[in-house]
Amino acid sequence: MSESARATARDALVEIEAGAYANLALPRLLDHTDLEGRDRAFTTELVYGTTRMRRACDWLIDQFITRPVDVETRAVLRLGAYQLAFLHTPPHAAVGATVDIAPKRAAGFVNAVLRKVAAIANDPKWPDSATELSYPDWIVERLTTELGADAAEAALRRMNEPPAVTERADGYVQDEASQLVAESVGAQPGDRIADLCAAPGGKATGLDPRAFVAASDVNRTRVGLIESNIRRLRADNVALLVADGRMPPYKPRAFDRVLLDAPCSGLGVLRRRPDARWRIQPDDVPRLAALQRDLLDAALTLAMPGGLVVYSVCTLTLAETAGIDKWLADTRPGLKALPPPAGPWERFGRGARLLPQTADTDGMYVLRVKVGPA
Repeated sequence: MSESARATARDALVEIEAGAYANLALPRLLDHTDLEGRDRAFTTELVYGTTRMRRACDWLIDQFITRPVDVETRAVLRLGAYQLAFLHTPPHAAVGATVDIAPKRAAGFVNAVLRKVAAIANDPKWPDSATELSYPDWIVERLTTELGADAAEAALRRMNEPPAVTERADGYVQDEASQLVAESVGAQPGDRIADLCAAPGGKATGLDPRAFVAASDVNRTRVGLIESNIRRLRADNVALLVADGRMPPYKPRAFDRVLLDAPCSGLGVLRRRPDARWRIQPDDVPRLAALQRDLLDAALTLAMPGGLVVYSVCTLTLAETAGIDKWLADTRPGLKALPPPAGPWERFGRGARLLPQTADTDGMYVLRVKVGPA
């Protein structure tokens, strides 16, 4: 693989460390190179893999460092450690090629550290599972408590693997779990459907094209993503607007079906969003659960008598899944929950969930409730 591939990966890691999103920084940097095919794929693997395994890479490196290092040198060391420990690149190739992209002032230092990492990379004595799996302690502890040790470890390990690429018949690339959420809406020809948190538009454009879909999102930039997908997929049945899902600009009881794919902690899609595990914080979960309740309050006002509201999140925490269902059951005991969708979903309370290891998909939760008469 070319030196340019590793150099591009280094630059992406530096930007991500400064706060950039991996899925935005890397494509932009790749567009400014002449890399093609295998080199582009290798660069992506380096960036996404090193970002996922950042904690594990740092543990390997830090055993042999006695002084602070600058961001660029740290990025280069992480790239080298990732190749040695997780790609199992031969040491002479991994060390030599990585030293070539190190800052000149640090080349000797990088060479010395990575040679020591190479000596332990095949059999590291990890201090704990959170370091080995490369997640913040709180994520490992929370999922272990809420899913059980075996299910949590299996989910966390699966989310350290690159995601499968699944493509709809219309060419849109979308994880199978998200396709199953859209399917659970049960859209029929002639239905009026509101999608309250629609960006980037995958679910809205994946509903029955003979239904009318009002797709909205609070973020104007993200609405632009929906517009782009509508245009590319020629989804003429989807109308678009910028709106806060907590205050939707629609008449009450105007829709046959309402989809609320709510903002969440995203702990079910960490394989797809490699930097998310380092961004999300424990306090974000209750904050997001409160937002989900507000959004669901609004969604319930939009469905006509006998209509359906579908709540989904791409996370695994109890607060954002079964906790929302319990709140709904306590505050609106008259609402009827429909049976969970069939496999690969597994029943979870009145709803259903998909763990990442169940069918090699994103982790997902869905709850469907039928709105009673006025």
